[in-house]
Amino acid sequence: MKKIIRVKRGEVDREAGRKVATVGLDLGDRFSQFCAIGVDGEIVQEGRLPTTVVGLQGYFGPMGSVTVAIETGTHSPWVSRVLSSLGHEVLVANSRKLRLIYENRRKRDRVDARYLAKLARLDPELLSPVHHRSELAQRDLAVLRSREALVSARTQMVNHVRGSVKSMGSRLAKCSTRSFHKQAGEQMPEALKEALSPILETIAVVTEQIKGFDRRIEVLAREVYPEAQRLMQVKGVGALTALAFILSLGDPGRFGRSRTVGAYLGLVPATDSSGESDPQLRITKQGDVFLRRLLVGSAQYILGVFGEDCDLRRHGLRIAERGGKNARKRAAVAVARKLSVLLHRLWRTGEAYQPLYNTQARQMRGQEKVA
Repeated sequence: MKKIIRVKRGEVDREAGRKVATVGLDLGDRFSQFCAIGVDGEIVQEGRLPTTVVGLQGYFGPMGSVTVAIETGTHSPWVSRVLSSLGHEVLVANSRKLRLIYENRRKRDRVDARYLAKLARLDPELLSPVHHRSELAQRDLAVLRSREALVSARTQMVNHVRGSVKSMGSRLAKCSTRSFHKQAGEQMPEALKEALSPILETIAVVTEQIKGFDRRIEVLAREVYPEAQRLMQVKGVGALTALAFILSLGDPGRFGRSRTVGAYLGLVPATDSSGESDPQLRITKQGDVFLRRLLVGSAQYILGVFGEDCDLRRHGLRIAERGGKNARKRAAVAVARKLSVLLHRLWRTGEAYQPLYNTQARQMRGQEKVA
């Protein structure tokens, strides 16, 4: 028989808790809905609890070790750590792939919690469980994302200033974003100085803050995560990209083969094969958007005028030479995919980077055949 309860601190049905095998927990900002299923597959308890450390400890603390299924979201990292510390097995379901919940026309928190519990009991693989990074990695990754937020805000302000000046019939000369607040101030039309001067002052402050984050990232890459230096052997990969790669993936041992990293980051084409139909689709764009954007940026540098001669550059240029619509973009994505594989291998093995390793290997094989 189902038992609907409201869980408060200290109010836990210990007898029912011993019968629980799987719990589905639909996380909310203030309260979370849960559904506990027993070993026989019947619902033992349903209710809600506060989405706080005390609320979770109050319900899950007295309970024996069970499997708890939650969805990825804002609260899932710290909630998974709290539940794991209490001795429970935590399955963090990939919300993007959990279509069973999203396609339900009667979507409610209680229904979602039931689905999570039942799927976790039936087959955990149906949840497409993901791996959350550690608290330390999450803290350091916040430094990188804060810098990204400032860069995005500065870009918006720069575009606003340029657009405002252009709408008055003038135009600002090209310059770097870092020196924009100085250059634009000297070229500003008199009629717009009152409106845009505060924006330029804010851009100057944000630029200094970004420089501070850059210094902090350099220190992290040098002192806290020295393995980042292995990745920075590749010209075009700086401390920001190297740190983002390490902190986002967490552990190189998670991937048995380096080739799977490209798929994990959404840099491989999607598939929709049916019968004789196998259309060419765009990349899946799954995984970390921030890291994928950084890798594509590094790939564009490798393909650019300052990129060194290496296997990655040669591979990308061959794709670009094929021509066609968006050939340059396809080349950059292809290089980013191979770059992710290369960075994972350098990280896992600690090998020294050889820019023309594949080219030299092919030449050696050719010489052996001739001989």
